[in-house]
Amino acid sequence: MDKSTLRSEMKQKLKQLPKDSYDRNSLRICQRLIEQPQWQEAKTIGMTISMTEKREVDTTPVIEKAWQQGKQVVIPKTFPSNHRLEFYKLSSFDQLEETNFGLKEPKTEQTDLVQPRAIDFLIVPGVVFDYDKYRIGFGGGYYDRFLTRYDGPTCSLAFECQLVSKVPREPFDLPVATIITNERVYE
Repeated sequence: MDKSTLRSEMKQKLKQLPKDSYDRNSLRICQRLIEQPQWQEAKTIGMTISMTEKREVDTTPVIEKAWQQGKQVVIPKTFPSNHRLEFYKLSSFDQLEETNFGLKEPKTEQTDLVQPRAIDFLIVPGVVFDYDKYRIGFGGGYYDRFLTRYDGPTCSLAFECQLVSKVPREPFDLPVATIITNERVYE
């Protein structure tokens, strides 16, 4: 099965997750994340603002926990002209605006740019994952490009149902180091 078909089928599957199960499992995944040594050691954590209406693992509680722990949270801004991501320091949800594809991204005039080398731990989004920790993202290639400039630890958050035996891979695809699901941690 090709990436586009797998992505589309998984998006449909995620939309059908019951709200109570989605909420409970999102919290379980977030709890597992903050127990990870990479999280505990990190001072600056990069992650997206999840699109909960599309049933992505809810990152809001994780962001709030990071702030409570005195960590710096950096959020990506997409630049569609060259499919590039840049990360900006977020200190309040008020610094977000809705942009391309319904994403919530930092208002660049209210936030500071952070270089890839300053990010201690990066949470990489995706739609479908395999047990070798390769992923199918949302189709723009933004993270694949960013990962060539980033050499710190990476992690993805996913519901167990998002894992398949193998996803199609391109030569430029890079796996994440860890996938955290509602059932286990894949390292």
